[in-house]
Amino acid sequence: MSKQQCIAMLLAGGQGSRLGALTGKVAKPAVSFGGKFRIIDFALSNCSNSGISTVGVLTQYRPYLLHSYLGTGEAWNLDERGGGVSILPPYATQEGGAWYEGTADAVAQNIGYIESYDPDYVLILSGDQLYRMDYHAMLQTHIRHNADLTISVMPVAWEEASRFGIITKDDDDRVVKFTEKPAEPDSNLASMGIYIFSTDVLLDKLRADADNPNSSHDFGNDIIPEMLASDYRIYCHEFNGYWRDVGTIASFHETSMELLGENPAFDLYTRVGRIMSNASTRPPAFIGPKGKVDDSLVSNGAQVCGNVKHSIISTDCYVGEGAEVTDSIMLPGARVEEGARVVRAILGEKSCIQAGATFGTADEKEEFAVIGDEVVVGKGE
Repeated sequence: MSKQQCIAMLLAGGQGSRLGALTGKVAKPAVSFGGKFRIIDFALSNCSNSGISTVGVLTQYRPYLLHSYLGTGEAWNLDERGGGVSILPPYATQEGGAWYEGTADAVAQNIGYIESYDPDYVLILSGDQLYRMDYHAMLQTHIRHNADLTISVMPVAWEEASRFGIITKDDDDRVVKFTEKPAEPDSNLASMGIYIFSTDVLLDKLRADADNPNSSHDFGNDIIPEMLASDYRIYCHEFNGYWRDVGTIASFHETSMELLGENPAFDLYTRVGRIMSNASTRPPAFIGPKGKVDDSLVSNGAQVCGNVKHSIISTDCYVGEGAEVTDSIMLPGARVEEGARVVRAILGEKSCIQAGATFGTADEKEEFAVIGDEVVVGKGE
Protein backbone atom coordinates (compact mmCIF):
# COMPACT_ATOMS: atom_id res chain seq x y z
CA MET A 1 0.00 0.00 0.00
CA SER A 2 1.13 3.54 -0.71
CA LYS A 3 1.97 5.84 2.20
CA GLN A 4 -1.00 8.08 3.17
CA GLN A 5 -0.96 11.30 5.19
CA CYS A 6 -4.50 10.75 6.53
CA ILE A 7 -7.04 7.97 6.12
CA ALA A 8 -10.64 7.83 7.38
CA MET A 9 -12.41 5.16 9.43
CA LEU A 10 -16.15 5.57 8.87
CA LEU A 11 -18.38 3.97 11.52
CA ALA A 12 -21.45 2.72 9.63
CA GLY A 13 -22.73 -0.23 11.64
CA GLY A 14 -25.36 1.53 13.75
CA GLN A 15 -28.94 0.28 13.89
CA GLY A 16 -30.63 3.61 14.60
CA SER A 17 -33.45 1.87 16.47
CA ARG A 18 -35.28 5.14 17.22
CA LEU A 19 -35.97 5.48 13.49
CA GLY A 20 -38.33 2.54 13.81
CA ALA A 21 -39.43 0.96 10.56
CA LEU A 22 -36.93 2.98 8.52
CA THR A 23 -34.10 0.88 9.97
CA GLY A 24 -36.00 -2.40 10.28
CA LYS A 25 -34.09 -3.87 7.35
CA VAL A 26 -31.21 -1.46 6.72
CA ALA A 27 -28.52 0.20 8.81
CA LYS A 28 -29.09 3.86 9.65
CA PRO A 29 -26.33 5.10 7.28
CA ALA A 30 -28.17 3.37 4.40
CA VAL A 31 -31.49 5.13 5.04
CA SER A 32 -32.63 7.22 2.08
CA PHE A 33 -32.52 10.99 2.53
CA GLY A 34 -33.20 13.94 0.27
CA GLY A 35 -34.68 11.94 -2.59
CA LYS A 36 -31.65 10.40 -4.32
CA PHE A 37 -29.19 10.24 -1.42
CA ARG A 38 -28.52 7.92 1.51
CA ILE A 39 -27.25 9.25 4.83
CA ILE A 40 -23.76 7.81 4.32
CA ASP A 41 -23.37 9.94 1.16
CA PHE A 42 -22.62 13.02 3.27
CA ALA A 43 -19.56 11.63 5.04
CA LEU A 44 -18.24 9.94 1.88
CA SER A 45 -18.69 13.13 -0.14
CA ASN A 46 -16.93 15.14 2.57
CA CYS A 47 -13.98 12.74 2.40
CA SER A 48 -13.78 13.03 -1.38
CA ASN A 49 -14.12 16.82 -1.33
CA SER A 50 -11.45 17.07 1.39
CA GLY A 51 -8.86 15.07 -0.52
CA ILE A 52 -9.07 11.97 1.70
CA SER A 53 -8.99 9.09 -0.76
CA THR A 54 -8.74 6.09 1.57
CA VAL A 55 -11.86 5.28 3.61
CA GLY A 56 -12.48 2.14 5.65
CA VAL A 57 -16.25 1.68 6.15
CA LEU A 58 -16.97 -0.35 9.29
CA THR A 59 -20.30 -2.15 8.86
CA GLN A 60 -22.25 -4.49 11.11
CA TYR A 61 -26.06 -4.21 11.40
CA ARG A 62 -28.06 -5.16 8.27
CA PRO A 63 -25.09 -4.47 5.96
CA TYR A 64 -26.34 -5.97 2.67
CA LEU A 65 -27.88 -2.88 1.07
CA LEU A 66 -25.01 -0.73 2.30
CA HIS A 67 -22.39 -3.07 0.81
CA SER A 68 -24.19 -3.12 -2.53
CA TYR A 69 -24.64 0.64 -2.53
CA LEU A 70 -20.98 1.41 -1.79
CA GLY A 71 -19.73 -0.71 -4.68
CA THR A 72 -16.23 0.31 -5.72
CA GLY A 73 -16.59 3.85 -4.37
CA GLU A 74 -16.62 5.26 -7.90
CA ALA A 75 -19.74 7.38 -7.24
CA TRP A 76 -17.74 9.46 -4.73
CA ASN A 77 -14.47 9.38 -6.71
CA LEU A 78 -13.13 6.98 -4.08
CA ASP A 79 -11.98 4.13 -6.32
CA GLU A 80 -8.29 4.94 -6.58
CA ARG A 81 -5.68 2.23 -6.86
CA GLY A 82 -3.91 1.82 -3.51
CA GLY A 83 -6.78 3.41 -1.62
CA GLY A 84 -10.49 4.01 -2.16
CA VAL A 85 -13.37 2.57 -0.17
CA SER A 86 -12.91 -0.68 1.76
CA ILE A 87 -15.78 -2.44 3.53
CA LEU A 88 -14.70 -3.68 6.97
CA PRO A 89 -17.26 -6.00 8.64
CA PRO A 90 -16.54 -7.97 11.83
CA TYR A 91 -14.53 -11.08 11.04
CA ALA A 92 -13.41 -14.29 12.69
CA THR A 93 -9.88 -14.85 13.99
CA GLN A 94 -8.11 -17.85 15.53
CA GLU A 95 -9.60 -16.73 18.84
CA GLY A 96 -13.12 -16.67 17.34
CA GLY A 97 -15.38 -13.96 15.99
CA ALA A 98 -17.30 -11.20 17.73
CA TRP A 99 -19.48 -8.22 16.90
CA TYR A 100 -18.01 -4.79 17.34
CA GLU A 101 -18.62 -3.91 21.00
CA GLY A 102 -18.23 -0.14 20.71
CA THR A 103 -16.83 2.59 18.50
CA ALA A 104 -13.27 2.12 19.75
CA ASP A 105 -13.50 -1.67 19.52
CA ALA A 106 -14.67 -1.42 15.90
CA VAL A 107 -11.56 0.55 14.98
CA ALA A 108 -9.32 -1.63 17.17
CA GLN A 109 -10.41 -4.74 15.29
CA ASN A 110 -9.12 -3.09 12.11
CA ILE A 111 -5.69 -1.94 13.31
CA GLY A 112 -4.15 -4.08 10.58
CA TYR A 113 -6.03 -2.08 7.94
CA ILE A 114 -4.72 1.19 9.38
CA GLU A 115 -1.14 -0.09 9.61
CA SER A 116 -1.21 -1.25 5.98
CA TYR A 117 -1.43 2.40 4.86
CA ASP A 118 0.99 3.73 7.51
CA PRO A 119 -0.82 7.09 7.79
CA ASP A 120 0.38 9.97 9.92
CA TYR A 121 -3.19 10.72 11.00
CA VAL A 122 -6.52 8.88 11.25
CA LEU A 123 -9.90 10.57 10.89
CA ILE A 124 -12.76 8.88 12.79
CA LEU A 125 -16.23 9.57 11.38
CA SER A 126 -19.83 8.60 11.94
CA GLY A 127 -21.83 7.47 8.92
CA ASP A 128 -25.18 8.75 10.20
CA GLN A 129 -24.79 12.55 10.27
CA LEU A 130 -25.92 15.16 7.75
CA TYR A 131 -23.42 17.98 7.13
CA ARG A 132 -20.90 19.45 4.67
CA MET A 133 -17.41 19.84 6.13
CA ASP A 134 -13.82 20.36 4.98
CA TYR A 135 -11.83 17.73 6.87
CA HIS A 136 -8.60 19.17 5.45
CA ALA A 137 -9.17 22.36 7.45
CA MET A 138 -9.63 20.25 10.59
CA LEU A 139 -6.42 18.36 9.78
CA GLN A 140 -4.53 21.65 9.50
CA THR A 141 -5.83 22.61 12.96
CA HIS A 142 -4.51 19.30 14.30
CA ILE A 143 -1.09 19.77 12.71
CA ARG A 144 -0.81 23.41 13.80
CA HIS A 145 -1.32 22.47 17.45
CA ASN A 146 0.89 19.38 17.23
CA ALA A 147 -2.09 17.62 18.79
CA ASP A 148 -2.50 14.01 19.82
CA LEU A 149 -6.24 14.30 19.22
CA THR A 150 -8.46 16.98 17.67
CA ILE A 151 -12.23 16.97 18.24
CA SER A 152 -14.64 18.78 15.95
CA VAL A 153 -17.08 20.89 17.99
CA MET A 154 -20.09 23.03 17.18
CA PRO A 155 -21.72 25.78 19.25
CA VAL A 156 -25.29 24.89 20.23
CA ALA A 157 -28.00 26.83 22.03
CA TRP A 158 -27.31 26.92 25.77
CA GLU A 159 -30.74 25.47 26.53
CA GLU A 160 -29.86 22.48 24.30
CA ALA A 161 -26.34 21.91 25.61
CA SER A 162 -27.35 19.29 28.19
CA ARG A 163 -28.34 16.97 25.32
CA PHE A 164 -24.76 16.68 24.03
CA GLY A 165 -21.26 15.71 25.04
CA ILE A 166 -19.85 19.13 25.98
CA ILE A 167 -16.27 20.29 25.43
CA THR A 168 -14.71 22.91 27.70
CA LYS A 169 -11.58 24.58 26.27
CA ASP A 170 -9.01 27.20 27.22
CA ASP A 171 -8.06 30.35 25.27
CA ASP A 172 -5.72 28.32 23.04
CA ASP A 173 -8.52 25.88 22.06
CA ARG A 174 -6.99 23.12 24.15
CA VAL A 175 -9.63 20.81 25.65
CA VAL A 176 -9.64 20.88 29.45
CA LYS A 177 -12.84 18.94 30.12
CA PHE A 178 -15.29 16.64 28.40
CA THR A 179 -18.71 16.11 30.03
CA GLU A 180 -21.36 13.79 28.68
CA LYS A 181 -24.82 15.46 28.76
CA PRO A 182 -24.14 17.72 31.79
CA ALA A 183 -27.13 18.93 33.81
CA GLU A 184 -25.46 22.34 34.21
CA PRO A 185 -23.08 22.82 31.26
CA ASP A 186 -20.21 25.30 31.56
CA SER A 187 -19.78 25.46 27.77
CA ASN A 188 -22.02 25.28 24.72
CA LEU A 189 -19.47 23.54 22.48
CA ALA A 190 -20.92 20.16 21.53
CA SER A 191 -18.71 17.32 20.35
CA MET A 192 -19.71 16.21 16.86
CA GLY A 193 -18.15 12.78 17.31
CA ILE A 194 -15.59 13.58 14.59
CA TYR A 195 -11.97 12.98 15.63
CA ILE A 196 -8.48 13.21 14.15
CA PHE A 197 -5.80 11.19 15.97
CA SER A 198 -2.09 11.09 15.43
CA THR A 199 -1.74 7.46 14.41
CA ASP A 200 0.81 6.30 16.96
CA VAL A 201 -1.31 7.70 19.79
CA LEU A 202 -4.50 6.13 18.43
CA LEU A 203 -2.99 2.66 18.11
CA ASP A 204 -1.47 2.80 21.60
CA LYS A 205 -4.77 3.88 23.14
CA LEU A 206 -6.80 1.27 21.21
CA ARG A 207 -4.54 -1.57 22.30
CA ALA A 208 -4.60 -0.45 25.93
CA ASP A 209 -8.38 -0.06 25.85
CA ALA A 210 -8.85 -3.51 24.31
CA ASP A 211 -6.97 -5.01 27.27
CA ASN A 212 -9.13 -3.18 29.83
CA PRO A 213 -11.98 -5.49 30.99
CA ASN A 214 -13.79 -2.55 32.61
CA SER A 215 -13.99 -0.48 29.44
CA SER A 216 -17.08 -0.11 27.23
CA HIS A 217 -14.64 0.39 24.34
CA ASP A 218 -16.11 3.70 23.25
CA PHE A 219 -14.26 6.85 22.19
CA GLY A 220 -16.51 9.25 24.09
CA ASN A 221 -16.93 7.17 27.23
CA ASP A 222 -13.46 5.67 27.56
CA ILE A 223 -10.69 6.78 25.20
CA ILE A 224 -11.13 10.56 25.44
CA PRO A 225 -11.64 10.76 29.25
CA GLU A 226 -8.56 8.59 29.79
CA MET A 227 -6.48 10.77 27.48
CA LEU A 228 -7.63 13.93 29.29
CA ALA A 229 -6.72 12.40 32.63
CA SER A 230 -3.26 11.55 31.24
CA ASP A 231 -2.67 15.10 29.96
CA TYR A 232 -2.51 14.30 26.25
CA ARG A 233 -2.56 17.23 23.83
CA ILE A 234 -6.27 17.43 22.89
CA TYR A 235 -7.57 20.40 20.90
CA CYS A 236 -10.88 21.35 19.34
CA HIS A 237 -11.76 22.49 15.84
CA GLU A 238 -14.86 24.68 15.71
CA PHE A 239 -17.43 24.06 12.98
CA ASN A 240 -20.22 26.55 12.29
CA GLY A 241 -22.10 25.03 9.36
CA TYR A 242 -25.20 22.87 9.02
CA TRP A 243 -25.05 19.64 11.06
CA ARG A 244 -27.81 17.23 12.00
CA ASP A 245 -27.79 13.81 13.64
CA VAL A 246 -31.19 12.43 12.65
CA GLY A 247 -32.20 10.10 15.47
CA THR A 248 -36.00 9.95 15.50
CA ILE A 249 -38.85 9.82 13.01
CA ALA A 250 -39.88 13.38 13.95
CA SER A 251 -36.35 14.76 13.47
CA PHE A 252 -35.99 12.84 10.20
CA HIS A 253 -39.18 14.48 8.88
CA GLU A 254 -38.18 17.94 10.16
CA THR A 255 -34.67 17.73 8.69
CA SER A 256 -36.01 16.49 5.36
CA MET A 257 -38.43 19.40 5.16
CA GLU A 258 -35.49 21.79 5.73
CA LEU A 259 -34.30 20.86 2.23
CA LEU A 260 -37.31 22.61 0.67
CA GLY A 261 -38.05 26.26 -0.08
CA GLU A 262 -36.15 28.99 -1.92
CA ASN A 263 -33.46 29.26 0.78
CA PRO A 264 -33.14 25.76 2.28
CA ALA A 265 -31.19 25.26 5.49
CA PHE A 266 -28.96 22.78 3.61
CA ASP A 267 -28.30 23.53 -0.05
CA LEU A 268 -28.07 20.35 -2.13
CA TYR A 269 -27.43 22.33 -5.30
CA THR A 270 -24.22 24.16 -4.46
CA ARG A 271 -21.27 23.42 -6.74
CA VAL A 272 -18.87 23.78 -3.82
CA GLY A 273 -18.55 20.65 -1.71
CA ARG A 274 -21.28 18.87 -3.66
CA ILE A 275 -22.92 15.79 -2.17
CA MET A 276 -22.48 12.72 -4.37
CA SER A 277 -24.68 9.65 -4.65
CA ASN A 278 -24.69 6.18 -6.20
CA ALA A 279 -28.24 6.69 -7.50
CA SER A 280 -27.33 8.69 -10.61
CA THR A 281 -28.06 5.95 -13.15
CA ARG A 282 -31.88 6.13 -12.93
CA PRO A 283 -33.88 7.78 -15.75
CA PRO A 284 -35.18 11.36 -15.38
CA ALA A 285 -38.29 12.03 -13.32
CA PHE A 286 -41.59 12.06 -15.25
CA ILE A 287 -44.40 14.52 -14.53
CA GLY A 288 -47.60 13.32 -16.20
CA PRO A 289 -50.09 15.53 -18.12
CA LYS A 290 -52.27 15.81 -15.01
CA GLY A 291 -49.38 15.91 -12.56
CA LYS A 292 -48.65 18.98 -10.46
CA VAL A 293 -45.61 19.57 -8.28
CA ASP A 294 -45.15 22.50 -5.88
CA ASP A 295 -42.22 23.24 -3.53
CA SER A 296 -40.91 19.67 -3.69
CA LEU A 297 -37.89 17.55 -4.57
CA VAL A 298 -38.65 14.90 -7.22
CA SER A 299 -35.83 12.44 -7.80
CA ASN A 300 -34.72 10.51 -10.85
CA GLY A 301 -36.88 7.56 -11.85
CA ALA A 302 -39.99 8.97 -10.10
CA GLN A 303 -43.37 9.22 -11.85
CA VAL A 304 -45.85 11.88 -10.72
CA CYS A 305 -49.32 11.76 -12.24
CA GLY A 306 -51.13 13.37 -9.27
CA ASN A 307 -50.55 16.36 -6.99
CA VAL A 308 -47.40 16.74 -4.87
CA LYS A 309 -46.91 19.67 -2.49
CA HIS A 310 -44.03 20.44 -0.07
CA SER A 311 -42.76 16.85 -0.20
CA ILE A 312 -39.71 14.78 -1.08
CA ILE A 313 -40.27 12.12 -3.73
CA SER A 314 -37.32 9.72 -3.85
CA THR A 315 -36.01 7.61 -6.70
CA ASP A 316 -38.46 5.26 -8.48
CA CYS A 317 -41.54 6.46 -6.56
CA TYR A 318 -45.00 6.61 -8.10
CA VAL A 319 -47.88 9.02 -7.44
CA GLY A 320 -51.02 7.97 -9.29
CA GLU A 321 -53.55 10.12 -11.10
CA GLY A 322 -55.83 11.99 -8.70
CA ALA A 323 -53.58 11.15 -5.72
CA GLU A 324 -52.36 13.86 -3.32
CA VAL A 325 -49.08 13.88 -1.38
CA THR A 326 -48.52 16.80 1.03
CA ASP A 327 -45.79 17.54 3.63
CA SER A 328 -44.52 13.99 3.21
CA ILE A 329 -41.48 11.91 2.36
CA MET A 330 -41.64 8.97 -0.03
CA LEU A 331 -38.54 6.79 0.26
CA PRO A 332 -37.26 4.89 -2.81
CA GLY A 333 -39.82 2.77 -4.64
CA ALA A 334 -42.82 3.86 -2.54
CA ARG A 335 -46.18 4.07 -4.31
CA VAL A 336 -49.31 6.15 -3.76
CA GLU A 337 -51.99 4.68 -5.99
CA GLU A 338 -54.75 6.52 -7.84
CA GLY A 339 -56.97 8.76 -5.72
CA ALA A 340 -55.09 8.12 -2.46
CA ARG A 341 -54.29 10.96 -0.05
CA VAL A 342 -51.10 11.19 2.03
CA VAL A 343 -50.51 14.06 4.47
CA ARG A 344 -47.45 14.59 6.73
CA ALA A 345 -46.24 11.02 6.56
CA ILE A 346 -43.12 9.03 5.75
CA LEU A 347 -43.60 6.12 3.36
CA GLY A 348 -40.94 3.44 3.73
CA GLU A 349 -39.01 1.93 0.84
CA LYS A 350 -41.22 -0.02 -1.62
CA SER A 351 -44.30 0.55 0.53
CA CYS A 352 -47.70 1.19 -1.00
CA ILE A 353 -50.79 3.25 -0.17
CA GLN A 354 -53.71 1.62 -1.95
CA ALA A 355 -56.03 3.46 -4.33
CA GLY A 356 -58.48 5.75 -2.57
CA ALA A 357 -56.90 5.30 0.87
CA THR A 358 -55.96 8.12 3.27
CA PHE A 359 -52.81 8.04 5.36
CA GLY A 360 -51.17 10.54 7.72
CA THR A 361 -52.21 13.50 9.84
CA ALA A 362 -52.46 17.19 9.00
CA ASP A 363 -52.19 18.15 12.67
CA GLU A 364 -48.56 18.95 13.49
CA LYS A 365 -49.29 18.52 17.20
CA GLU A 366 -50.06 14.85 16.67
CA GLU A 367 -47.50 12.09 16.35
CA PHE A 368 -46.98 10.52 12.96
CA ALA A 369 -49.69 8.15 11.82
CA VAL A 370 -49.44 4.66 13.29
CA ILE A 371 -49.99 1.42 11.43
CA GLY A 372 -49.72 -1.51 13.82
CA ASP A 373 -46.65 -0.88 15.95
CA GLU A 374 -44.85 1.18 13.31
CA VAL A 375 -44.62 4.94 13.04
CA VAL A 376 -44.34 4.80 9.24
CA VAL A 377 -45.32 2.39 6.53
CA GLY A 378 -42.59 -0.22 6.70
CA LYS A 379 -40.04 -1.19 4.08
CA GLY A 380 -41.39 -3.61 1.47
CA GLU A 381 -39.81 -6.86 0.44
